[in-house]
Amino acid sequence: MSNQTEKIEELVEKRAKAKLGGGESRIKAQHDKGKLTARERIALLLDEGSFEEYGMFVQHRCTNFGMENNKVDGDGVVTGMGTIEGRLVYVYAQDFTVSGGSLSEMQAAKICKVMDMAVRNGAPCIGLNDSGGARIQEGVNALAGYAEIFQRNILASGVVPQISGIFGPCAGGAVYSPALTDFNVMVKDTSYMFLTGPSVVKTVTGEEVNQEELGGAAVHASKSGVAHFAAENEQEGIQTIKSLLSFLPSSNREQAPFRPTNDPAGRVDDALNDIIPDNPNKAYDMYGVIGSIVDDGEFLEVHKSWAKNIIVGFAHLNGRSVGIVANQPQVLAGVLDINASRKAARFVRFCDAFNIPLVTLVDVPGFLCGTQQEYGGIIANGAKLLYAYGEATVPKVTVTLRKSYGGAHIVMSCKQLRGDVNYAWPTANIAVMGAKGAVEILKLGEDAEQEYNDLFCNPYNAASYGYIDDIIEPRNTRFRVIRALESLADKKAENPQKKHDNLPL
Repeated sequence: MSNQTEKIEELVEKRAKAKLGGGESRIKAQHDKGKLTARERIALLLDEGSFEEYGMFVQHRCTNFGMENNKVDGDGVVTGMGTIEGRLVYVYAQDFTVSGGSLSEMQAAKICKVMDMAVRNGAPCIGLNDSGGARIQEGVNALAGYAEIFQRNILASGVVPQISGIFGPCAGGAVYSPALTDFNVMVKDTSYMFLTGPSVVKTVTGEEVNQEELGGAAVHASKSGVAHFAAENEQEGIQTIKSLLSFLPSSNREQAPFRPTNDPAGRVDDALNDIIPDNPNKAYDMYGVIGSIVDDGEFLEVHKSWAKNIIVGFAHLNGRSVGIVANQPQVLAGVLDINASRKAARFVRFCDAFNIPLVTLVDVPGFLCGTQQEYGGIIANGAKLLYAYGEATVPKVTVTLRKSYGGAHIVMSCKQLRGDVNYAWPTANIAVMGAKGAVEILKLGEDAEQEYNDLFCNPYNAASYGYIDDIIEPRNTRFRVIRALESLADKKAENPQKKHDNLPL
């Protein structure tokens, strides 16, 4: 056997060993927990045969506590590039079979390398997190590794899409990288996120809580809003990441991919003419409106279980990717509160950063009142949504369906916040407030209520000032919105030159 052949065989053996990570027994332990391995996750995520791995033979450099005798090729993370539906992406997946996936100086260096490549080459970066946290034996080097990752998350923000999959533990400093990315996908029962675990919580506060109750997928999807998606299993979580990418451009230099459809742009839906109840205090389901106007009725909702009084998500209109923001009359009458404002503001800013037009469907009675909201900062949080819409330079099409009152009218992409095309249905009421409250404040007689209704319980007063561009028949909404968006396809708008803005965080 030649020397060259021996070296090639040695390489093949080393590669095979590296792909086993922590070994067969730890792979089995991972499977016994109902979890996939890092490599299995990457295989599900990427197009078959497209993965190009970097850093397979990287090892840690720690010599503390006998670590020099515990080295594994790859050092607990699998990194590289591949394609999803033929589109380039960069990916890293932490390997829990190696030192619990704990972050070392060299693991951080591997992650930072693919993040840098993603920004340089204009491609999304996907991180699959499954780690026990910082590698304690490395001390400050592990903390420095986290900080290097966070700095790259910050610089990549708004440049390339960043998506985090939480497929196991993610605790302590590890939570901040997902928190800095654009979207977080968690898995029910097998993933969790928290700054301090149940034992520390009990010691400090006396609370008794388990991992799932403290930071599980259901908690973060419905209570904190940290998770944008809560999947039933890892396969669903990975499919969610792939579906999400289908609506997004690869970088801020591009437009989102066009998706052909057989759904006619001119399709009308007579059901929309009857969807608004005669009683102004009666609810209806905004999902019915969204499903009616988007291509093939397909809508990928973001934050489905959090702040349900507002709906945000992605769809296509005549093949073009759009972000949809819509009040939901079925939840708190569609009122804006702290969480709804935060939820919609961040979504609007994401869409604007990545050239995705915004379609806003308005039925909002105002902002939620009360001491809880005021003490919690509804003013500053409502201003976030106001700021996001006013800052956005992407095409913005607004349709007012029914109520649009007070400050909430302004916030929901009105004409003065540079709404490009503002439509209204004949059922739209655009005013400072409802008739009953207005008459009481003005100390007018009951007969004035009808006068107020005649003036403002229709869209014609706003249209007379040009604040509404046209009043449209509900059944034609899909066609009118599509035509508006097509007219705005080459829109050019820029904000004043500045180092950065100072939105009301």
